[in-house]
Amino acid sequence: MSTLSGVWLPIVTPFHDGAVDFASYERLVEHYIGLGISGIFPLGTTGESPALDDDEMAAIVERTIGTVAGRLPIFVGIGSNSTAKTLKLLRRLDRYDFAGIVSVCPYYNRPGQDGLHEHFSRIAAATDRQIAIYNIPYRTAVNLANDTLLDLAQRANIVGVKDSCGILAQSLDLLRRRPPGFSVMTGEDNYFYTMLAHGADGGILASAHLETGSFVGLYERMLANDHRGARRLWSQLETLVPLLFREANPMPIKYCLWRQGLLRSPECRLPLTRVSPDLAAELDRAMDVD
Repeated sequence: MSTLSGVWLPIVTPFHDGAVDFASYERLVEHYIGLGISGIFPLGTTGESPALDDDEMAAIVERTIGTVAGRLPIFVGIGSNSTAKTLKLLRRLDRYDFAGIVSVCPYYNRPGQDGLHEHFSRIAAATDRQIAIYNIPYRTAVNLANDTLLDLAQRANIVGVKDSCGILAQSLDLLRRRPPGFSVMTGEDNYFYTMLAHGADGGILASAHLETGSFVGLYERMLANDHRGARRLWSQLETLVPLLFREANPMPIKYCLWRQGLLRSPECRLPLTRVSPDLAAELDRAMDVD
């Protein structure tokens, strides 16, 4: 069984001339494995999964597995605002060998806690894979309550949460009440240091596309109880992180990766476009790129 801990990367999906740029994607996977990340999460929000078709999703999963070659655990983003569609996608990808899934709370239709509970219960019953629930009310317009999540955590294959609730008190309450073995991975990049200090297991962090070594080093220092060393690293990161979310994710991240030569293009799929000139200039200064 894979352990959800450390710095996981919700990896971008590169595009070039409208198509998925698989050559760049494979180079990115190799690049980040070399920088010491703990796991890979394809088909997340940062991977622009809502803009991908079924064949592209399957191809990305296949390329991820082939490139990683067992060196890291892979959790694939499988979720939607329809329980039936989520189960269908789960079955479609069932032939691939990956450790688990990250499944987002149903968005737009705003189910109650009973609907959320039933949604994830049916997903858990439909697969033996490990499941991390993704709670991000900022995007879904519904907040999975800790009571509901902790009840779901009694299921053997619901092993953790990507916690992006955005409410620090709720996140700290979850850390105090979670059962043994249930992983809390922050998805709030701004809270990474704070959540680790309160006992979180790590983070699934879009920002870790940049300054990856510092994010990994921060986690390792916290694990070694070197809080001063971790704080020094965080002081170098905490001004960069908000810039990466000034405009829609992953537009700023893709711009940075392009400027660093890691992508052929900063291209996103509509309705996402490209960063504004003002933000591009700020990102260049932050990266010290001329």
